[in-house]
Amino acid sequence: MSGAGSARRFGMRVLVTRRLPPGAHGRLVGLAASQGFEVDLWDHDAPAIPRGQLLERVRGCHGALVLLTDRVDEELLDAAGPQLAVVSTMSVGFDHIDIGSCRRRAIRIGTTPDVLTDATADLTVGLLIAVLRRFQPAMRAARDGSWGIWSPTWMCGSDLRGKTIGLIGMGRIGAAVADRLAPFKTGPIQYCSRSEKRALPHRFVSLEDLLRTSDIVIVTCALSDDTRALITMAQLTLMKRTAFLINTARGPIVNAHDLALALRQGVIAGAGLDVTDPEPIRPDDPLLSLDNCLILPHVGSATMETREAMANLAIDNLFAALQGRPMPAELRP
Repeated sequence: MSGAGSARRFGMRVLVTRRLPPGAHGRLVGLAASQGFEVDLWDHDAPAIPRGQLLERVRGCHGALVLLTDRVDEELLDAAGPQLAVVSTMSVGFDHIDIGSCRRRAIRIGTTPDVLTDATADLTVGLLIAVLRRFQPAMRAARDGSWGIWSPTWMCGSDLRGKTIGLIGMGRIGAAVADRLAPFKTGPIQYCSRSEKRALPHRFVSLEDLLRTSDIVIVTCALSDDTRALITMAQLTLMKRTAFLINTARGPIVNAHDLALALRQGVIAGAGLDVTDPEPIRPDDPLLSLDNCLILPHVGSATMETREAMANLAIDNLFAALQGRPMPAELRP
């Protein structure tokens, strides 16, 4: 897919590493044609573009629209060449991008915050309810014939009402989760983050206090050097034995081996994960064998409306940078 004569005249080329949602794809084609950019598109939903293909096709590009599955490191930047001006990722997270290397080369970086906040917050609350009410073993019972005569305590889970909520991270998604939980008449909502959000009505506490006092711990913080392996067995043992852990942020924030051990030994009551480490999760991962752990395949933003919005924002970031204009969502130092 390429533009008309202006693309050849100006020689501006961009790489898009995955097939975009239909509306955004059509818009990309139209913008490329009207603005004179040649677009090299990896026209597949899955699998991700092979590393060798990525390194080959990024060569000579002025911009790249990437996904979380595409590692943007020194190797890729060297392969692209000095003309690479922008990396636009269709994600709010950017742990797959070597930020320091991009900064040293004056490569601008675009992300897609805000547009996925509602979808991710909705899924977080849905996952929480599914874990509390034991959806996973209940669905299995309905399918495998073990649904027998009604019993007063069979498949009983836990109420959300009255539970103390602890949010690790109080950014856009954390705040949106807190807003959604209010109608459920939970107990106090408390949080830990890099700084206190004085405009919010919730209690700002240390991580240790949050873990000790919360009935439900929800991880919504970004992955960074400070939050990688933030939750290990040392932190899990601080939690109540009746507590639940929900992670819809990034897999490496929670040590998977320690979590599996804690769930198996009854250190905590259960967990719900939309993210794992690694991704995709290995078929033999111990977490998959546990009835008290519900795992989703990183689908927090997976609504068509949200994915279209993410793709369009990534496109806007890409073309704005190539035209020397302010990007709608540029990652600042």
